[in-house]
Amino acid sequence: MSTNQPPAEKPTTLHPVYTVTNIQNKVHVLDGKTFTYSSWVKLFKLHAKGYKVMSHIDGTDPPAATDPAFAAWSEIDAIVLQWIYGTLHVDILNRVLEAESTAYEAWQRLAAIFLQFF
Repeated sequence: MSTNQPPAEKPTTLHPVYTVTNIQNKVHVLDGKTFTYSSWVKLFKLHAKGYKVMSHIDGTDPPAATDPAFAAWSEIDAIVLQWIYGTLHVDILNRVLEAESTAYEAWQRLAAIFLQFF
């Protein structure tokens, strides 16, 4: 007997970044005193690698704005940026917070504060 059911759709895989509900449960707040920049970077990178978002903080070029993958990249980048901002003490946050920023740009501003690159 023939059933006229449509073929089963392939389930969409959820990017691991969407499984994090509170980054502060994983990465301590950087205050520069009780939790140092060096320790924060190590812990943040560990989680960025595990949640497959290292490319958002390591300088990897994003897809072109015309690339169909750009929308998903941009959404994930906004989450990584929220992770960065959400793990900074307010005094540090006020120094790196910018309205139009990528996670990488915020990462670089933060490094400049602590490592005096620029």
